[in-house]
Amino acid sequence: MGGATLNALMLGALALLLVSAGIEDARTREIANWKNATIALLAPLWWWSNGLPLWPELPILLGIATLVFAVFLGAFYFGWMGGGDVKMIGALALWFIRPDALLWMLIIMSLLGGLLTVALVIERSVRRKTSEIEVPYGVAIAIAALISLPEPFLNHFL
Repeated sequence: MGGATLNALMLGALALLLVSAGIEDARTREIANWKNATIALLAPLWWWSNGLPLWPELPILLGIATLVFAVFLGAFYFGWMGGGDVKMIGALALWFIRPDALLWMLIIMSLLGGLLTVALVIERSVRRKTSEIEVPYGVAIAIAALISLPEPFLNHFL
């Protein structure tokens, strides 16, 4: 199997996992651990199919992914995000071989999450609900990842 074919299969699998996780989060406000684990466990195959050198790129990528996970773990600690969202961000950080693409994903995710929050606040006001808003941030994470992956298969603009 050629590198391009493997990359296409990997991206297709990731896209299916992201869409599934986004739908699940929108419906239940939870993301199954197996989806996040699968995203993380497929990353080494993604690195191999893209020819990521073991040194020094792999330790740098792992360090950045760990830092991203730790930052969002802080958001979980303060109740700003759910645990499934944090795990999904950490797992996705492993897929971004270029740090600038990861930063782009995090920016898009933040903007989409903000828009989603505003939409839910408006919906709450219109329906005159008094319950607390639970933002399905997995939706924003999934869409941002699909937009940000620097691959012609999903995003030919980057």
